[in-house]
Amino acid sequence: MNKPAGPATKVRNTDNPPAKRAPRKRPLKKPINTFPPRSLRQQFLLITIETLSLAAIAIYAIVVVLGNAGNWFSGTSFLGSLLPFAVGVMALILVSTIFLVAWWKLRNYLKNHSFTTIPAIAVGLVLAVAMLSGQDRLSQSFGQFRTLVGGKEEASRVTLNHQVFAAYRRYSSANLNKMMHRAEPYNAAIAEAAAEFDIDQNLLQGIAATESSFKPRDSNDGGHGLFQITAVPTSVLEEAKEQLQTGQLSLYDHRHNAFIAAATFKHYLAEMKNDVFLGLLAYNIGPANGGLRFIMKKYGVTDFITIQPYLQLLPRDYPIRVLSYALAFRLWQKQGKLLAYEEGNNAMQIQRIGVPGLP
Repeated sequence: MNKPAGPATKVRNTDNPPAKRAPRKRPLKKPINTFPPRSLRQQFLLITIETLSLAAIAIYAIVVVLGNAGNWFSGTSFLGSLLPFAVGVMALILVSTIFLVAWWKLRNYLKNHSFTTIPAIAVGLVLAVAMLSGQDRLSQSFGQFRTLVGGKEEASRVTLNHQVFAAYRRYSSANLNKMMHRAEPYNAAIAEAAAEFDIDQNLLQGIAATESSFKPRDSNDGGHGLFQITAVPTSVLEEAKEQLQTGQLSLYDHRHNAFIAAATFKHYLAEMKNDVFLGLLAYNIGPANGGLRFIMKKYGVTDFITIQPYLQLLPRDYPIRVLSYALAFRLWQKQGKLLAYEEGNNAMQIQRIGVPGLP
């Protein structure tokens, strides 16, 4: 029996399978950083600005944190001083690590948008830190940091500096102003002598102020002229003659007197290994009885603080007086006036200006 015809059955040709349709190509995404490429020199410059700015922030953080921590936790107690300071150092390291990680992530994000944004933010952070901290606060933190790192040497320096500041504070402003005006006729000769022997001019003015108060005369102890020159090593006199280009020196010639004083101080400063306090003390004592070097060797002392008890009748405060006058001349030169130490913020300003000849 024949079956009714049904719908035709499609026979799949396995010999020639249909070709696969090629996948549709998706349009490429446009790169985010569409800014023009920078030269290697420009990239190096921007990276240098960024690195220097971050280094400045790091140095500031170290000075401020460690300086203040050393001041707050000064002492030898483990629980009260040493342990809190160590914790402060660890906290500084932790905060620095977090900041660097955050900066790296921000950098990776911003580098696809603009090359200049990263260094601009770094410079902005430096300026913000400088504005928020202020010059006086930074100076104070730096002083505390120097004390922390400098140890005994820095403690001695700070002590002597403050002796000079205290001596300046005790002077009558009226008398100091008169001395500034009396010095004017001699300042040109002093400046020339200071330049010839590479000495701070204000230091030389301080010596003249201490020796003669800028009233040149002969004194009872044999001193002559502006710097009260007495016994001077022969080598010093020859050096002064050479610089002045003269065969005969006159202690009553203010220029000659200043050159002899500058050469003498330079000689003793070199003998005392550029220690200003000892150099001034040696200048005042002179070569008599072996001079300062003999006293130091006899008593086994090495600095101005330890030698003071052995000076007895010698003027142990001579360097302090010279430096306090030198400070007055520096203030007059830089500020055009003498600042009262105790008024307003003058103390911090004077300390920031610094004592001539001292670090």
